[in-house]
Amino acid sequence: MKLKKNFYFPSIAEMFFLALFLYLSLTKGLGMLNDCDTGYHIRAGEWILNNFSIPRYDIFSFRTPALPWTAHEWLSEVIMALIHKAFGLTGVAIFFSAIIALVSSLLFRMIRSFNGSILVAVFITLLATISSQIHWLARPHVFSFLFFLLWYWILENYRQNRGNHLYLLPIILLLWVNLHGGYLAGFILLGIYILGEMPACLKQNHELKSAARRRIKSLLLMTGICLPVACINPYGFHILLFPFNLVGNKMIMNFVNEFMSPNFHDPTPFKYLLFLFIVVISLSKERMRPTDLLLILAFLNMSLYSARYIPLFSLVSAPILAYHIDLLLKNSQGKVMERYIKKSENIAAIDSSSGGILWPIIPVVGVTCLIVSGNLHYEFDPKIKPVAAVRFIEKAELTGNMFNNDEFGDYVIYATWPRYKVFFDGRSDMYGTKILKEYLKVIGFEKGWENILKKHHINWIFIGSDSHFSRVLATRTDWSLIYSDKVAAIFIRNTPQNMAIINQYSKNAIQGK
Repeated sequence: MKLKKNFYFPSIAEMFFLALFLYLSLTKGLGMLNDCDTGYHIRAGEWILNNFSIPRYDIFSFRTPALPWTAHEWLSEVIMALIHKAFGLTGVAIFFSAIIALVSSLLFRMIRSFNGSILVAVFITLLATISSQIHWLARPHVFSFLFFLLWYWILENYRQNRGNHLYLLPIILLLWVNLHGGYLAGFILLGIYILGEMPACLKQNHELKSAARRRIKSLLLMTGICLPVACINPYGFHILLFPFNLVGNKMIMNFVNEFMSPNFHDPTPFKYLLFLFIVVISLSKERMRPTDLLLILAFLNMSLYSARYIPLFSLVSAPILAYHIDLLLKNSQGKVMERYIKKSENIAAIDSSSGGILWPIIPVVGVTCLIVSGNLHYEFDPKIKPVAAVRFIEKAELTGNMFNNDEFGDYVIYATWPRYKVFFDGRSDMYGTKILKEYLKVIGFEKGWENILKKHHINWIFIGSDSHFSRVLATRTDWSLIYSDKVAAIFIRNTPQNMAIINQYSKNAIQGK
């Protein structure tokens, strides 16, 4: 059944974009700013634009000599800085919301391109999208969601003889390697698709064997092209080692929350996606194709090792899961299934006749107008971020080096840099194991913690007000509390040089004013 094209009604793919973009933009924009890393990325981008160069050394902490810094997300940071200059933090949050919505829309299109049931495609896209929300933040890694899906789609189309667009991979990689370190996932996909073709090379069927060998040669050639392309970045071939150095640092991986394994005690959608996958595969009468099996094993292992990889597993598993659900439905019989198939075909016919380029543009233009008019505004949430405390720091004109946790450091960079420089921030990979050990020794009150503060000439401490560290400091006589609210506390060293500030602010701080 072919219907006349209807441009006045959006297609389902466009509905995915519309619904998710408007949901994130109008209700969850604040949630996109739950991580203050967004702030230091913006300031790094501004530095790059102002200096027309990529920083090779740290610019945000007070350490001398400055630490070497691989600003591998420099292009993302430039984009974020430009958007921030035009539309503020609201614009940054909305921009990444649009990319997330686009990924969801493209995932649906990818599943549908393999001729799956449209109702199954809707269900699986919804489940995969909800599962990936664990890492929805206004940060550079969102670019990797988009490029990973495009890379995956191109390779899968090539494997299924639906078109050879491998020539696009180096173009995508050239952008990806300068936007985010997740480009390594592209090489993982290439490796999996090469390995996945090898079993076919052992088959008796000459035609299948020749086709598999031809695909392997093409994929190996593309890998050989992509490797030098990945070196087209400010750090050359060293960027190829960066992801391995980060993942190989067990201490940093155990310190950063998003690198930790998922918590299955919580009702996370990922748990139900995984459960559904196990059930469907166990019921399916067709064995998993070698490439599909390798994809699932590789990215499931990554997602179980670190929760930040759950979105990648969601994207990889969605088309595979939809394929096996379709097989189960096709093998089913009965009037209910006949009605389902007929309904699905009718919806597919209507969907193929719907949509137009204006549908994605209209909400983007509308939300942009809301931002420009000031009717839509997002900042870091003062209920969970040290917004008021930083205003106090500037008002009191605190001097000397500070000791702070990483999240507060990110916000200090965004709100006050270059006036104030930090002890630690979200760039754990740059600070390395030695400095991380010092940080953990201080907040854990381990032996020698005071010597570390003296070593770095720490004059004041900026820490969470509900932390163990804050509660212990409040009992000591060598530090005075000069500010406290529900989010942050500020202690200053009890010295004659600081007595004027202590006398001015300590009484109100103790009373919680």
